[in-house]
Amino acid sequence: MKKSVVAAVVVAILLAAGLVFWFTRSGKEQDAIILHGNVDIRQVSLAFDGSGRVIQMAVEEGDAVRAGQVIARLDTVSLGLQARNAEAQVAAMRENLLKLRNGTRPEDIAQARARLASAQATARRAADDYQRAQTVSASTDGRGVSAQELDQARNASQVAKAQFKEAEAALRLALRGPRSEDIAAAEAQVKSAEAQLALLTHQIDQGALKAPSDAVVRSRLLEVGDMAAPQKPVYELALTSPKWIRVYVEEADLGRVRMGQRAAVTSDSFPDQPVAGTIGYISSVAEFTPKSVETESLRTALVYEVRVRVDDRQGRLRLGQPVTVRIDAGAAKAGSTR
Repeated sequence: MKKSVVAAVVVAILLAAGLVFWFTRSGKEQDAIILHGNVDIRQVSLAFDGSGRVIQMAVEEGDAVRAGQVIARLDTVSLGLQARNAEAQVAAMRENLLKLRNGTRPEDIAQARARLASAQATARRAADDYQRAQTVSASTDGRGVSAQELDQARNASQVAKAQFKEAEAALRLALRGPRSEDIAAAEAQVKSAEAQLALLTHQIDQGALKAPSDAVVRSRLLEVGDMAAPQKPVYELALTSPKWIRVYVEEADLGRVRMGQRAAVTSDSFPDQPVAGTIGYISSVAEFTPKSVETESLRTALVYEVRVRVDDRQGRLRLGQPVTVRIDAGAAKAGSTR
């Protein structure tokens, strides 16, 4: 009798444990949202900013490239020569600007003083010669000096006086130094030359085509020796970092997902190795279910687009590959009760 009671108790306990396990598992499955979608294909067509002849194609189709990696080059020899010429012009204009900023040299001022003294002496001698000619002409009633000689003496005196004033003005300019307007103009010329040099340097740098981000080469469209132009793509790259999974959530489950919510992404190739991700986009507009999405409900049902961002460092997911996304909706409920 006692043995039958003990057996009945053990059976009851096992049934209770089984029911608890079943309800717990059932609750977890209900909290999980299972969605089907595809890895987004994001690609970019790379072209040179300028025109020129291609001298290097560094990668092939299917190669993985890193952000900033040089994958092609143009011939920039002519641009390099122009840059050297621009550097020389910049150096010359800077020296000219430095000369203006330093002002007049002491030697130039001393030379201007000497020229003024010479002009002053010449003016005095010419004035004395004219004065003597006038005195002689007056004392001899015009017989000692002819009218022509008197005119020549007067003209010589006036020329010497004008040269003296010119030398005097030159000394004043030397003492004052360059005009502020001339210095400003020289500064503007230096900036213009520097900008031209920077433009040429930038064009030389643009001769190296770099990958904008981590990617895989999908197409190689030019070869060495081809003429490149901004309108002619050189490579087509498929962006691989980060990867985005596009899925669609039914309206009934929309309240169970939120931004930043964790998700697990699996593929048929690695069903037991999920890739962690987070929800990075939830559409605010409903749309009809795309034909490529398999759902258990009618295809005409309205759904909302959701994108899951994954960091697939192991490279388990391929672009365009169909995948399964499992979203733990229980975390969303817990967060919504805060």
